[in-house]
Amino acid sequence: MSACTTPPPIPPYFETLERSPSTRIPISTVLVRDQRIAYLDVGTGQPVILIHGFGGSMWQWEHQQHDLSQHFRTLTLDLPGSGLSDKPDIDYLPNQMLDFCVGFMDALHIEKATLVGNSMGAGLAIGTALTHPTRVDKLVLIDGLPSNVLAKLTSPSFRGAVESQAPWWLMSFGNWLFGGLATNSVLKEVIHDHSLLTPAVLERSNRNRRRPGIIKPLMAIKKTLPSWETEFAPRISDISHPTLIIWGEQDRVFPAAVGAELHHRIRGSTLVIIPKAGHMPQWERPELVNRSLIEYIHSSP
Repeated sequence: MSACTTPPPIPPYFETLERSPSTRIPISTVLVRDQRIAYLDVGTGQPVILIHGFGGSMWQWEHQQHDLSQHFRTLTLDLPGSGLSDKPDIDYLPNQMLDFCVGFMDALHIEKATLVGNSMGAGLAIGTALTHPTRVDKLVLIDGLPSNVLAKLTSPSFRGAVESQAPWWLMSFGNWLFGGLATNSVLKEVIHDHSLLTPAVLERSNRNRRRPGIIKPLMAIKKTLPSWETEFAPRISDISHPTLIIWGEQDRVFPAAVGAELHHRIRGSTLVIIPKAGHMPQWERPELVNRSLIEYIHSSP
């Protein structure tokens, strides 16, 4: 039945909350492999693609839109199965997500781009660099994605989600019944400074969580970790692109030592530790992260 329903409407504009310069960006859509992908496209010049993580959306990059668009063409997409994009009934295997990523670039006639990924979005950026190296200019990995994910995962909420064996329909019911409480708990593990979790932030997060069809893709994505571990994690040391690694000093999902390990595995990479920040430093300390992004993308060969 869900396959026959009309996709929910997409808001006309993306609006940032109070901590960023007032930004109201039209939300665009493009068909990629017959799926509607929602994205933002601001600025001109060298293309930079921002990729969110597990359970995330374009709003995790709200504090990058103004600053980065002054220097680059900044594209921010909701991945298939997430946010405002379509949620196809697929397995969400790494090769499928890589196909969507490259397909998104093809649809927008982007031959080569800097990929900036947070958490599992960093894993997608790594996978793209390894399988389609000519399509990637530079890499920026923000708090993810390491090899041996389960061994390094310290967040109780994320570990519980990954290890849960409950069927998707039961998780959907639980999301509808108790999802607000779960969302608040997850955000408090992801964000170091809880004062930033204002009522407006919590309300927006819960509104995004209630979009139809969000649970089944999440349940599928968590099952793909073995594929990541066998197909891409062993090859991280093969990355030859200029790579910047940014890590929140207080990350409770993947501790800062995990970022240091990635730095040692990727030859020639640069590591920046963001103080007083958790798993999404680009949202929590955007002034520091944006400065590092702009300087690195401009300066690296």
